[in-house]
Amino acid sequence: MLKFDEVTLRRGPRVLIAAASFSIYRTEKAGITGENGSGKSSLLALVRGELQCDGGQFSMPSNLELAQVSQELHATEQPALEFVLDGDAPLRALESRIAAAEQDANAGAKLGELYAEYAAAGGYDARARAAQLMNGLGFATADEQRAVREFSGGWRVRLNLAKALMCRSDLLLLDEPTNHLDLDAILWLEQWLRNYPGTLLLIAHDREFLDRVVDRIVNIEHGQATAYRGNYSDFEVQRAARLAEQSALYERQQRDIQHMQAFVERFRAQATKARQAQSRLKALERMQRIAPAHVDSPFTFSFAQPAKLPRPLLAIENQSAGYGERVLLSRINLTLYPGDRIALLGRNGAGKSTLIKLLAGELATASGTRTDARDLSIGYFAQHQLEQLDITDTPMGNLRRTAVDSGRLGTDQEFRDYLASFGFMGDRVFEPVAPFSGGEKARLVLGLVAWRRPNLMLLDEPTNHLDLEMRQALAMALQDFAGAVVMVSHDRHLLRSVSDTLYVVHDGRLQEFDGDLDDYARWLDSSAVKPVAADATTSTTASATPTAEDRKQRKREEAERRTKLAPLKAKVDDCERRLAKLAAEAAQLDEQLADAGLYAEGAKKRLLEVTAQRAKVTRETETTEALWLQASEALEQAEV
Repeated sequence: MLKFDEVTLRRGPRVLIAAASFSIYRTEKAGITGENGSGKSSLLALVRGELQCDGGQFSMPSNLELAQVSQELHATEQPALEFVLDGDAPLRALESRIAAAEQDANAGAKLGELYAEYAAAGGYDARARAAQLMNGLGFATADEQRAVREFSGGWRVRLNLAKALMCRSDLLLLDEPTNHLDLDAILWLEQWLRNYPGTLLLIAHDREFLDRVVDRIVNIEHGQATAYRGNYSDFEVQRAARLAEQSALYERQQRDIQHMQAFVERFRAQATKARQAQSRLKALERMQRIAPAHVDSPFTFSFAQPAKLPRPLLAIENQSAGYGERVLLSRINLTLYPGDRIALLGRNGAGKSTLIKLLAGELATASGTRTDARDLSIGYFAQHQLEQLDITDTPMGNLRRTAVDSGRLGTDQEFRDYLASFGFMGDRVFEPVAPFSGGEKARLVLGLVAWRRPNLMLLDEPTNHLDLEMRQALAMALQDFAGAVVMVSHDRHLLRSVSDTLYVVHDGRLQEFDGDLDDYARWLDSSAVKPVAADATTSTTASATPTAEDRKQRKREEAERRTKLAPLKAKVDDCERRLAKLAAEAAQLDEQLADAGLYAEGAKKRLLEVTAQRAKVTRETETTEALWLQASEALEQAEV
């Protein structure tokens, strides 16, 4: 269907893709992957006919109905539903012909033929189909008749996506369609694309989305475009095998595997039997398997360990938040400790970003109390922070200013080494930020946030614009971070790999979710959760604001709850301290047992002593783990 024969594409003097040869067949769903700037969008532009080959030849059938998401965002008075219906151009043309025939008194027979053609084209259920597309992408029923101009840029992007899906196409081109979607809209789009009967070319940086949708990967790296059978996980396995053949990378592969294996084992010893903790454990084990496929990633950063880790870091009680007199959230109670890994779920507009802003101290609260630890240091990543970069300055200049503001100074060489770990190398650190891509700006902001050595990381959609390699590096870096993490993200791989506690923001309240992401998807399908109106800034009325008596009762209940939980938490903490001490002893003994001198003729007595001590530590560890598990389960049940 689509044939690429020795295709070469350039951007100015730079070769993006050199002599690529592969074919995409009818009904195949192909994911196009590669780092930002590698030529993915240029490949789609070639298919659309907007670019010509600089070498080789590209061919496709001339009669294909092609659908794509328009990049234009016109602010018109047209109702949103009518805008989406315009996506089915043949149907719209048929409607115009019917309207013209209806004005002609002598066109009775012709009109009958047109009505039959209209029915065969699905015209009578077209509006229902358009409404379903809008609903799936997060629009409320009330949004259908709103003028397009009333929607913000992000929601107009969704309208353009719905318009593209409305087209009865043979070939669908999608360039990062998940960027402006929340998790429930992504789940819906995923199912829609699986059922799409045509051929799909998809650029995406969401590995789970790729895994569930595509059956082919076209990967672009180092100027080469190579097609692989299978989904993204299959591609990783094939790429890992190829990289392992390069001896220079093999040793690093082994180090990465050992690093992830150590983390998996450490987490296994701490994880409770909660569904989400077990889901994270499975994600970590998968990361251990795929680590070799990313051994040559240009991103190898880590978050510096916080200077101090007070317990708790932050506690909010009975807080409410909103904008002006409109209340979005009420009766919010949350206490954060070092090591917490929390993901916030909920419909778009439910208040997830509002809660992050509340935790960051950027929103004033209408009620309740907030207690910050004396040494609390917050690292806050939000999309609007990309706008706060000094785009006239360079990465080096932005980092120097951050270093002065945070009091964590460094030398120019330290700055250059640090920026290199985020992909800014050589003279790139001295180039103005203004022309950088969205992904490069997001990487730079992450680097600036991490430089401050926070002990609480608040991440609001940190993966938007980031490519797959950077997302993987971010997940790896968050594993070793000693502080707390609270995040909002539609990247399920990141959520599964990092978070072990899920909270849902729904109906103006925050509630822990007893399950994993798959359970959440089922909850969305089975519950009466409805989309809020696009761009809505409130879903709660003034009556949702807690009364003084409500607040007093809530405080009494929370005090009683804390009193009940205190001894259980103390027992868990005691077991964790004991396990850490035993792990250190085991490491020392293993080091001694690895010493060849211990097996010499005259060291037999010492060998027996060390072996006996190691066996004792193993028994004590097993006993303490059992006590820890028992205490953790008791605490978990008490917190319900």
